[in-house]
Order: sequence, then structure tokens, then C-alpha cells
Amino acid sequence: MESIDKFDLAILQELQADGRLTNAELAQRVGLSAAPCWRRVRALEEAGYIKGYHAEIDRHKIGLGVLAFVRVDTERTTGDLTRKLEDAIRKLPEVIACHYISGTGTFELQVVAQDLDSFSRFALQHLLNLPNVKDIHTSFSLGEVKASHALPLGHLGPKSGSSGP
Repeated sequence: MESIDKFDLAILQELQADGRLTNAELAQRVGLSAAPCWRRVRALEEAGYIKGYHAEIDRHKIGLGVLAFVRVDTERTTGDLTRKLEDAIRKLPEVIACHYISGTGTFELQVVAQDLDSFSRFALQHLLNLPNVKDIHTSFSLGEVKASHALPLGHLGPKSGSSGP
């Protein structure tokens, strides 16, 4: 699959909004019959456009009221040391996202915890003991303005004519 067309785009938009749609519901919403819709979904999955399906769980409902943003500074940034740190970070379920960043620091983590005390214990017992960690700097979320896993897809749609200079 080299590029996506308007039907593929519609499928991606609908599945981002509701990943539990049946194939029949999805086909009806995007204007296809069931068999071609199913083939397109499978092709999008095989091409890696659709990476998976999951339930979005409310972290507050399951007692994870603290969301921390942790910048990790490392001693050195050699390939082997960085890979060891990345592997150790991947093993921590409390780290729900990790990004290699530019600017100050090496990694930016998103960490969830039940409360400030449990975050403090996690930071002292785990984060500060990760391989090659020099220092950590933490900021806490005081309120969520927007949280979405849906990606913008407008740039994939038909290109409108532009009247450039």
C-alpha cells in the first residue's frame, strides 16, 4: 500500500473515533460494501497505518491520580549506554510514554502514580537507579486540558488548490 485514498482516510477517521465499530457499521459509514471495507482495513493494518486496537482506561478511575513529566539527564549519551537506559525504561509500567528529546535533558518521561508519596518512592527506587542517569527533573500535571490519541488526518485528504504568490 503506497498511498491512501478517500476511503482509507475515512476508515482511519472512523476507527480513531470508535475502534469497536463492526465491519458492517464501518462500511456503511464510509460508503463501501462490507467485503471491500474489510480488505481495506486489513491492508491498512498490514501496511502499518493501523498499529492496533485498545481500550482507553480512565487513569483516575483506577486510582492513578498523579501524572508527572520527568526529564532525565544522563551521564553520557553513547549508543550502548543509551540502549541500556531505553531497555530499563521500557520495563517500567508506570512510565506510560518516553521520548528522546532535544535541548536540555536526554529523555522526557510521562509517569503515572497513585499519589505524590507513591511517585516519590518510585522516583527514588527506580528512576534514580536507572543505568546512566545523572539527574531527574519533575513537573506535575495540575489539570488536563486535552488528552487524545487521535491523530490529525487532514493533511492526508485531497489537496485544495492554492493561489500562491
